[in-house]
Amino acid sequence: MRRDRDAAVRVIEADLRKRAHRAAFLRVFDAYVRDPMEGGKPLAPSVRRSLAARLRAHPTTHVFLAFDGDSAIGMCVCFAGFSTFAARPLMNIHDIGVLPGLRGRGIGGRMIAAVADKARKLGCCKVTLEVRRDNRRARGLYRKAGFAQVTVERGRVPVEFWERPL
Repeated sequence: MRRDRDAAVRVIEADLRKRAHRAAFLRVFDAYVRDPMEGGKPLAPSVRRSLAARLRAHPTTHVFLAFDGDSAIGMCVCFAGFSTFAARPLMNIHDIGVLPGLRGRGIGGRMIAAVADKARKLGCCKVTLEVRRDNRRARGLYRKAGFAQVTVERGRVPVEFWERPL
């Protein structure tokens, strides 16, 4: 029974010019940011108002939506980048989320597969992402999808993600 229901899940690349895609994305993204792993708070009203337009205006944005029938149940926001080491583009998964209660059904894996297909079509050399060390469920999904922690080859030293707020 579960397999039949999951067969109805489809992943599309969203067109944020379409009102239905914008609304679906914002609904799922808001659920994603409300998760304790992502801060546990709803989107700020100013972000809710501007996010879709700003993503649409950013030249390297790719947004994917997972649907079960007509209901959006997952989203993935990606940005194209560039690998100077490979002299080719890359795709970075910046945010990926599935509605609570629907996790563990392979929906995240389907979205990652859609991202990888798009990345191949764009000539990308790899797909990258960041994950919290304490997010075991996501780390398991990413390992299953073929991801591994980045290391410096010679010394096998893990690479860390740093930021400088502006």
